[in-house]
Amino acid sequence: MKFVDEVQIDIKAGKGGNGIASFRREKYIEFGGPDGGDGGDGGDIYLRGTKSLNTLADFRTQKKFQSQNGENGMGKNKTGRKGDDLDICVPLGTIVCNAENGVLISELVNDGEKLLVAKGGKHGFGNLRFKSSTNRAPRKATKGTDGEELSLKLELKLLADAGFLGKPNAGKSSLLRSMTRAKPKVANYPFTTINPSLGVVDIGYGESYVIADIPGLIEGAADGIGLGIQFLKHLSRTNILLHVVDIQNVEKGAIARELSEINDELAKFDKELSEKTQYIIFNKIDLLSNQHLAILRDKIYKEYDEDKVFFTSTVNNYGIEDLKMYILKELKKLKEFKI
Repeated sequence: MKFVDEVQIDIKAGKGGNGIASFRREKYIEFGGPDGGDGGDGGDIYLRGTKSLNTLADFRTQKKFQSQNGENGMGKNKTGRKGDDLDICVPLGTIVCNAENGVLISELVNDGEKLLVAKGGKHGFGNLRFKSSTNRAPRKATKGTDGEELSLKLELKLLADAGFLGKPNAGKSSLLRSMTRAKPKVANYPFTTINPSLGVVDIGYGESYVIADIPGLIEGAADGIGLGIQFLKHLSRTNILLHVVDIQNVEKGAIARELSEINDELAKFDKELSEKTQYIIFNKIDLLSNQHLAILRDKIYKEYDEDKVFFTSTVNNYGIEDLKMYILKELKKLKEFKI
């Protein structure tokens, strides 16, 4: 399914039911009098966050939503039924804005969280409401008001604990496959990933976390070049950034430049994003001999902190379990620090 992270929808809350002008006409009752009931309120519209959705794809086919109108009042002082409220389910991490002026309304980040976005119309009054000592037979009844109507812009920022980033064809999608049950597209050419993917790393014993795979970044991404700019925003919610690099580029002396280019793009897009905790994953080590790998390890350890460097291979799963456990440990530390 194509990833959809931004949509516009039109919503209209239910109209309030009209009051009615009615008079009692019953056998053996000498004085009738007014008995017109009020209408019912129109239904409200809520957005409700749910963890069962990961994209806004459901809104590709349905973009107009309306809650139920309130029923009109009836004789014998019967009040019209209130219109049913409408709950529109959205994935966690959805930001809600007024589409006409761009004003932020709110964001939904908790499962089951509800946001009132359109209030139903008020009911009209029946003529019984207007009875008084000086007006015993009022013929006045009022109409219900229209419900609120507006256009909303929904924008999704993925809720992930950690996020892969790096140049195209560095092996990010393969790592996601190895660490989770996600099945992103994998191929031996750049820009295989054209949409973000989410995967749950299940450690066991009730412990897990979510990783996001973002399309490859190239120089100029923050200025709109390539695919990554569309999805850099999804990294803003992650706690840890995982730079994935092809270890074959170490000999070319390209690693420092590659990391610098990516961090420059992050800083251009969002300075806070570039300041998040970062780790470097040297991937595809299966392409090197043990002797060659040992030489490159020594070279890498001289330039980078050993505690923030990992070596992996998705072909033989080398280093995958250690990486999964280390990320869990670091996420726990960050959680304790925030508390």
